[in-house]
Amino acid sequence: MATIKQVAERAGLSVATVSRYLNDHPYISEEKREKIKQAMKELDYTPSSIATQLRSKKNTMIGVVVSRITNPFFSYLINTIEKQAKQKGYQVLIMQTYDDEHAQLKMFELLKQQVVSGIILCSVEGKIDTIAQYLAYGPIVLCNEEIQHEGLPQVYTNQEEATFLAMEYLIQKNYQKIAYCTGGTLVNGGHGNARTKGFERALAQYDLPIRKEWIFKQVHTKQDGERIAKELLAMPKSKRPDAIFTSSDEVASGVLKIYLEEKQRIPDDLAILGFDNQPYTDLLAVPLTTIEQPVQGLGEEATNLLFAKIENQPYQINTNHLQLRLIKRKST
Repeated sequence: MATIKQVAERAGLSVATVSRYLNDHPYISEEKREKIKQAMKELDYTPSSIATQLRSKKNTMIGVVVSRITNPFFSYLINTIEKQAKQKGYQVLIMQTYDDEHAQLKMFELLKQQVVSGIILCSVEGKIDTIAQYLAYGPIVLCNEEIQHEGLPQVYTNQEEATFLAMEYLIQKNYQKIAYCTGGTLVNGGHGNARTKGFERALAQYDLPIRKEWIFKQVHTKQDGERIAKELLAMPKSKRPDAIFTSSDEVASGVLKIYLEEKQRIPDDLAILGFDNQPYTDLLAVPLTTIEQPVQGLGEEATNLLFAKIENQPYQINTNHLQLRLIKRKST
């Protein structure tokens, strides 16, 4: 007996497109309908009524993977994605990885089982080749991550250049000893790699030191920032950095809190630069200099691209919606 996958291959379309046809989905062109009808006729394919009902439930859903939804950046991103999905008649299944690649694989297995029609991957864990293997089962769009892989559709901002310009801004304000925080592990091609490249390029260009004790890996939360601040303050004053790029407003707020509690002056004793421009950053005791991310643009473009892939349609990403901007405030 022929399968839905064989019908899709004969028609030259995706399994998701054939599934939507079987469930009378409105977003299928007449040309594609005719291809599917012809393929079903040639293969003598008759869909099971039970399978059709199951597919109807499965294929009105997309998956979204984030590291942690408590990060306001991801909360706002998911909000935009869900609004876009609802306009297409889809629901959103959210999975938090907490930086665990095994959690991410669970969502990929749902794609393989056709529980979800596609995935927006906002946080990349594990090997890219492993992710790419699951493209055989449906579209996966990387959002907010730039990865060197031709087969993976991606929507991202130029975080390397934005970080370089932010470091250059600090250097031109005469900060010479700059600490760095990343949510990743500093493995090439891993999480936060673009920001790390921008940081390293700026310090190399201006011949400034990169010291191991000023580099902090896998930091994400306000509590992480508080811990880092305590580590910096435990160093002899002459050994402390005079500025820190936190790669996260959450981490930056934790650093700021501890420094102020310890009667340190911001930015005289430490300049602090964040990333995201969360809504609270201009309400802190010392308003935070940060890099503003185009959250709405990222969410809209990623969702539009995913649905174009699901429907086997071309889509041109609007890069005008994906511009980063340095917001200068009193913390630097």
